Amino acid sequence: MIKELKELRSMSNEDLLKELESLRVEYRDLMTKIATGGAVEKPARARNIRRRIARILTILRERGVRKHAATR
Repeated sequence: MIKELKELRSMSNEDLLKELESLRVEYRDLMTKIATGGAVEKPARARNIRRRIARILTILRERGVRKHAATR
């Protein structure tokens, strides 16, 4: 986890926003699959995606990035 956090902190704001959007799309697709009764290979992936989104949002807020993409 520390390695992941260092990796995120070293990314630029633009890269973090792109990663955030990508994770949100992946999370939405995964939750849609779960809601429709589809089998999911790694059910813990949803939790991991949520946590990574939270970490990115925390870093962006620490940096003071106020952008529409950083909010829901």
